[in-house]
Amino acid sequence: QVQLAESGGGSVQAGGSLRLSCAVSDYIPAYCLAWFRQGPGKEREAIANIATDTSRYADSVKGRFDISKDDTTSTLYLKMNSLKPEDTAMYYCAAADDLCSYVAFGDIGGFRYWGQGTQVTVSS
Repeated sequence: QVQLAESGGGSVQAGGSLRLSCAVSDYIPAYCLAWFRQGPGKEREAIANIATDTSRYADSVKGRFDISKDDTTSTLYLKMNSLKPEDTAMYYCAAADDLCSYVAFGDIGGFRYWGQGTQVTVSS
């Protein structure tokens, strides 16, 4: 059973930056890794995923967020820049037992393993 644990959330003013981390209990190249978020009153949405050498982003965060991973420490990261109040949400990391090319972006059901989430609050 793969376990994921997010950290790094917090409160920041609009225009600020945060870096989220996700510790993964297994060898991460074996998985498609992703970040999702769920804002107040909203559905959970995919914001980025990463394979060995490719990454994909939702249009809402493209150019502002950067997903990366460190295979040696089994850690997934999300660097968030130019934060906006609408980025306020609970952020979750997730892992799928498959290559990212076989998991549709945004397919929540395709990701079997989830962390507990870390809250990000952006004030105007």
